Amino acid sequence: MSLAALEAEIVSCRLCPRLVAWREEVARTKRAAHAHEHYWGRPVPSFGDPAARVLVLGLAPAAHGGNRTGRIFTGDRSGDWLFAALWRAGLANQPESRSREDGLRLRDCYVTAAVRCAPPDNRPLPEERDRCAPYLIRELELLDSVRVIVCLGGFAWDAALRTRAALGQPTPRPKPRFGHGAELAAERWPLLGCYHPSQQNTFTGRLTEEMIDQVMARARELAEL
Repeated sequence: MSLAALEAEIVSCRLCPRLVAWREEVARTKRAAHAHEHYWGRPVPSFGDPAARVLVLGLAPAAHGGNRTGRIFTGDRSGDWLFAALWRAGLANQPESRSREDGLRLRDCYVTAAVRCAPPDNRPLPEERDRCAPYLIRELELLDSVRVIVCLGGFAWDAALRTRAALGQPTPRPKPRFGHGAELAAERWPLLGCYHPSQQNTFTGRLTEEMIDQVMARARELAEL
């Protein structure tokens, strides 16, 4: 299977009734600021360089971000922070992403999520996480140049551990804990922890530009870029 075929399968997925209902309801009612726009309202595909050495893993699309634009992390405040950091690290050709047609290109980087539909309150249920897990497993199998996974938040960290285990990379015991700057060394798919660039973290100063830049610089080192 190719990445394009997997993307087509993801975009047509309806396995989680709660998420299907929520993403479509948001797309119908919209937010006032985007009332004139057409919302994507489907599972959001991943995005980036198929030859990427750096994989950035998030939680799920935002209701009025990726669920609106159809591109992961595009059109919300978290994406503003992420793509600006990727640009400063030399992994993107521009520092912002507003729509799928804005010319953004990633270099040696691929951005994906543990859950592909926007969940209510940004909280997928365990069974929704598990139904989506095979997509990430198959994605990582196809992205055979990946040398490091940057995990944005604890949910992504746990998803990465589960994905590696499914692909034959056992999780050490005791289980490695997530933290900003945490590292799990491995011959394949080492992990790097980074606080999620949510407004809750960036507005409070829990995550600063310097902090996310340090993680991206370390990701480049591990990927030998």
